[in-house]
Amino acid sequence: MPFDRLAHATTPTCHIGLGLAAVGRPGYINLGRDRDLGEDRSVETLRTRTHELLDAAYAQGVRYFDAARSYGRSEEFLAGWLDARPDVDDVVVGSKWGYTYTAGWSADAERHEVKDHGRTTYERQRAETDALLGSRLDLYQIHSVTPDSPALTDKELHAELARAAAEGLTVGFSTSGPAQSDAIRAALAVTVDGEPLFRTVQSTYNVLETSAGPALAEAHDAGVTVIVKEGMANGRLAAPHAPDTLRAVAEEASLGCDAVALAWILRQPWTGVVLSGAATVPQLVSNLHAPAVDLDVDQLTRLATLAEDPHAYWERRGRLPWH
Repeated sequence: MPFDRLAHATTPTCHIGLGLAAVGRPGYINLGRDRDLGEDRSVETLRTRTHELLDAAYAQGVRYFDAARSYGRSEEFLAGWLDARPDVDDVVVGSKWGYTYTAGWSADAERHEVKDHGRTTYERQRAETDALLGSRLDLYQIHSVTPDSPALTDKELHAELARAAAEGLTVGFSTSGPAQSDAIRAALAVTVDGEPLFRTVQSTYNVLETSAGPALAEAHDAGVTVIVKEGMANGRLAAPHAPDTLRAVAEEASLGCDAVALAWILRQPWTGVVLSGAATVPQLVSNLHAPAVDLDVDQLTRLATLAEDPHAYWERRGRLPWH
């Protein structure tokens, strides 16, 4: 397991990863994106932005980097950063397949990505990822599995993924939607020749959306590494938009709302890595204060009251505009 490397890391930030969804393409749904990125979102501008974030993250002890085929040029940007730094040999690199980027480097495209969990898409996107990341790829995840995904029942796909695992690639999956728990449990039951297929799960979990928690605990107990995404709820937990309760706890901690929100996730005993989705270096630096936040029982109890009905949460997320 590539995440075994993180077990030997000594920095407090080793359990925070950097996700590239917000900087690998000009359009995304995070709140505050216009302010964060400005008007110049050319390929070279975002390539430079991504490399600056990767440099800052690595210097601060972050050792997991997460991309996807649908995150625009995120794999390309990450590959370029790795190629320019051959001495960086202690990071874990993950990517995802299952969505095709269709926006053509536009923030105003009618459709930004197309989902397909079929074998043909896997084979095409695996070749595309290999062409960019090659042997640096440690983890390949099925992107946004839901309970009705054919990836959960396609035996031929499972056999292909098992062959990749036998060659040294870790196979995982991510989840989205109000039925994340069902998807997680269904994926945990997938076996090939009697052995579990998936070794990692990446799910949305934050103080507003906690429904996947019990299933993620089950995954952890089964030996699966848990990666948490969208810990900032696509910007809803950042200072300009944060609920009053989160603002109050952050003021008590003398740190940002983001650090408190991510610290709350790090307190979960099953959390392996929580992703920062920072789009600027100052955001990243603030996120990386999360391991230093010491939340007491009263603060944890107050934060727990922020949880929303998962259907309401995902309905609201679905209405966030692409910026």
